[in-house]
Amino acid sequence: MQLQANPGSSDSHPWHRLGRLSTAELVAELAPHAGKALVFAYDGRDVQAGYHVTEVKAGHFASIDCGAMPESWRETVIQLWDIPAEPGHAPMTVAKFLAIMRKVAEQVQFADDAKLTFEISDGTRAMQIFAPAAIELDGDTVRVELRPRPASCKPRDRWLEQDTAETSDGCGCAPAKDAVACCN
Repeated sequence: MQLQANPGSSDSHPWHRLGRLSTAELVAELAPHAGKALVFAYDGRDVQAGYHVTEVKAGHFASIDCGAMPESWRETVIQLWDIPAEPGHAPMTVAKFLAIMRKVAEQVQFADDAKLTFEISDGTRAMQIFAPAAIELDGDTVRVELRPRPASCKPRDRWLEQDTAETSDGCGCAPAKDAVACCN
């Protein structure tokens, strides 16, 4: 996939689908802000200003889940090294991040629908896995909020997804915030 900037409409932001932002969607959302600083936030704090992208991986995975069902997906993994900046250095710009992604795309093919994952470590602690949760503009900074990506039971997830869809489709309204169906 060629990574090209085609910003989406302002009323249809992909980050409303928590953890389901693709590489192409991330690039498209960042592209209009090339001159701004790019900061990733996780565990209630921003990465340190010296962070850098240590690796970008594109993979195709096949597995058997705990319900003995086959699973298959594509994933793009962006690995960040969270380290302090040299004195006088600012965080990476959106333009530099996009240049890195373009360089990677010259040699690694990204699937349009690949799940986007971030791996972060300070070089001492084990890597942690995160999914994008939101993109926020804050003056001259674009902040990508990351949330932990916990393990889950795929059969339960499928059931919950189906149950939510049936509840929503069956009555024309979404489930209530407290997870109780809106229709009785």
